[in-house]
Amino acid sequence: MASITIVSLIIGVSVTLLLLFVLITYNSLVRLRNKVKEAFSTMDVYLKKRYDLIPNLVDIVKGYARHESETLCDIANTRSGVSSDNLTQSVQSEMRIGDALQKLLVVAESYPELKANTNFLDLQNNLAKMEEEIAFSRRYYNGSVRQFNNVCQIFPLNLVAGVFGFKEYPMYAVESERERKVVDINI
Repeated sequence: MASITIVSLIIGVSVTLLLLFVLITYNSLVRLRNKVKEAFSTMDVYLKKRYDLIPNLVDIVKGYARHESETLCDIANTRSGVSSDNLTQSVQSEMRIGDALQKLLVVAESYPELKANTNFLDLQNNLAKMEEEIAFSRRYYNGSVRQFNNVCQIFPLNLVAGVFGFKEYPMYAVESERERKVVDINI
């Protein structure tokens, strides 16, 4: 009788500890997932601000660079193709906008009058600040994703993640060779 009671007690304590482990792990995963979503939303806000600067920048450049219609159309088309339906598509769209903006700034280099235009300079300064904020938010996003993905991959936490359907998030990474190169823009 005493041995049955001890075995029952050990089983009860073991089940309680297992349930406590699952509960704590699940709650940690939820917190980390929410942190990743918040990090992406923060990055998305900065991308939206940059996205909103584009028409003003394009309009100013249009006035000076009428024959650069291919670059301007490319930027307009890229901007209209942005989709934030899912995280991966949004990151890819944002990278295309970054490439298009680099082209625009290179075109602007050919026009000394444009480089002296205060509206253009103001927009260019705002864009530079926005790019810094985007870079910071990308680092924050990647840090949040790293934490979440670590919990999803580390044993035995990965067992709980798998049971409850937690999937890893993609890291934000530079994909185009062009983005890895330093762009020299003299103002």
